[in-house]
Amino acid sequence: MSDTFQNLTPPDDQLFFRKNDRHDPRLGEIVPHTKYEESHLVILGCPQDEGVRRNGGREGAALAPDAIREQFYRLTPFGIHHKICDLGNLGLLGSLEETHDELTKIAKKVLQDGKKLIVLGGGNDISYADGRAMSEVFGSRNWLGVNVDAHLDVRIDTQITSGTPYRRLLDEKLIRSDYLYEIGYQPQVVSHVYYRYLQNLGVNMVSVDQLRSRETADLELRELMRQRFVHHSQSLTAFFAFDLHAVRASDAPGTSVPSPVGLRSGEFLNLVQFAAKLVNTKMIEFTEVNPKYDVDGRTSKLVAVALHRFCSSQPKLGG
Repeated sequence: MSDTFQNLTPPDDQLFFRKNDRHDPRLGEIVPHTKYEESHLVILGCPQDEGVRRNGGREGAALAPDAIREQFYRLTPFGIHHKICDLGNLGLLGSLEETHDELTKIAKKVLQDGKKLIVLGGGNDISYADGRAMSEVFGSRNWLGVNVDAHLDVRIDTQITSGTPYRRLLDEKLIRSDYLYEIGYQPQVVSHVYYRYLQNLGVNMVSVDQLRSRETADLELRELMRQRFVHHSQSLTAFFAFDLHAVRASDAPGTSVPSPVGLRSGEFLNLVQFAAKLVNTKMIEFTEVNPKYDVDGRTSKLVAVALHRFCSSQPKLGG
């Protein structure tokens, strides 16, 4: 395996659930045997919540990658036809900024190898590192960024935090503003100043209320994005960031900032499946799961199901 991966720690073997029933195999009995070179989908964990702490949020997201794995590897491989490799967790470096640099380097390698990357946070500050990798591999004008989140994450700050990733991507011109989508934002937690900032840049914004305003709203959103790809052929790629703050607390209680309103679990899963079915989707991430505050592992289980849906909804190779 490449020296680029030398700062990774393989998943603990105890996370790979084994049913020991040949009529009912589980992902925990299959994924550990898949080599990176033969895989199509790659899982990478970034177990840190320093960006959340800097932003004043509840710490605990550092525990999420393994909590998600624990639930994911109990699931069956039903419908999954692509090989999955789990690279393990990124070792944290001296500072959050150094960790981001390392994450960008590893993400770039996976993308350059022609694989699809699934990043498990951690705090959603990693959207900056992941988005930077997309920009450096595919070009700043050749990718769509989709932030599914209650928050806009465009705060002004001198340091990296969980509230700054898209401000940094925009200010550093790592993505075209009209290629950025803010989906599911909740007005009661959005600053008017930051909303105007994005509006003036021409960023696409759809609130959770707008998604609910008509039965066809989410279909219209998907069609709009699909047309973007049609018009740009294969030159345009996509990155989806799924922040669990977008989901209502009754379905996802284990986050740093739970909310009584938000996407229902089914709506959240539909968006994940939409991302999976786009041939051009190269990377997704799941962030802001906080196992310290979860209830019966409900939030980790939701992400595990979402991860399964992403893997099982992949287009056929060459399709």
